[in-house]
Amino acid sequence: MSKNAALQEAYKATLKRLEQIQNHLQNKPRSGRLAGKVCIITGAGSLNGIGRAAALQFAHEGASHLYLLDFNAENFEAFQKLLGERYPEVKVSCHECDAADEEAIKGICKRAIDEAGKLDVFFANAARATGAPLNATDNEDLTETLRINVNSCFLGLKYGSEAMQVTSSKKPESGGSIILTASVAGIRSGAGSVDYSASKAAVINLAQTGAWQLAHTNIRVCSIAPGLIETGMTTPQFEMARDRGTAGKIGQLNPTGRYGVSEEIANGVTFLASDEASYVNGIVLPIDGGLSASHPVVPGKFH
Repeated sequence: MSKNAALQEAYKATLKRLEQIQNHLQNKPRSGRLAGKVCIITGAGSLNGIGRAAALQFAHEGASHLYLLDFNAENFEAFQKLLGERYPEVKVSCHECDAADEEAIKGICKRAIDEAGKLDVFFANAARATGAPLNATDNEDLTETLRINVNSCFLGLKYGSEAMQVTSSKKPESGGSIILTASVAGIRSGAGSVDYSASKAAVINLAQTGAWQLAHTNIRVCSIAPGLIETGMTTPQFEMARDRGTAGKIGQLNPTGRYGVSEEIANGVTFLASDEASYVNGIVLPIDGGLSASHPVVPGKFH
């Protein structure tokens, strides 16, 4: 078999594996890992996004009420219908809003308390990515990226934690899990533009500082750092590679040898949201195929 043919076969195997991962909920038993939890997810509107994948997993694992937010609500009607068909016992509320709008986030946290009597999980996932080099990035670009990526996580941390400390007959003691979407670009250089990378480094520190600021409240704060994941945000990169006929090389720089899909990130988010992660706090969890485990090396030379 020629080298090119071998690469094609490997790529076909990768696509088959990814399809299995994307459809894993169809065959996965519902274990109730999030039984009864009230959850807010921002950035949940993209058809192949991390927020949507997390919402499906949260519902599958028994969440009682999902509040789903996105600045673009065009996909919410169909998504709410899908969730209703698959998980009719799960209440789903969809809202079109800017996740960096303080009044909107403050209001949705209050609504969770008023309607559901508590808040258990806040997944601050909304973000934007830019691909411009430093010399093409201006102050307005930086300001807007920080506003969307950092302010949205700060507001989720601030108002989500306040709501999680409200006690009632439905929630006798303070507690909850706040999860912030960072990126491997926030860990070190080489995975994003300067404004995006700086914003995600700030998100990582928000989780670390937030965990300590909320000490003794039984509220955990963690961040996740996805690697190259096929979502609406990264679609242009994937389309360019496919147009060039080099799709099989996407994600080859990590030791797993491929890119990831949203469902793989949602697996990590679901763990952090669950009581299984009761002693996991203040961390950044890279979900990147091993990309951030090493400094750059020449493949096959030195590891």
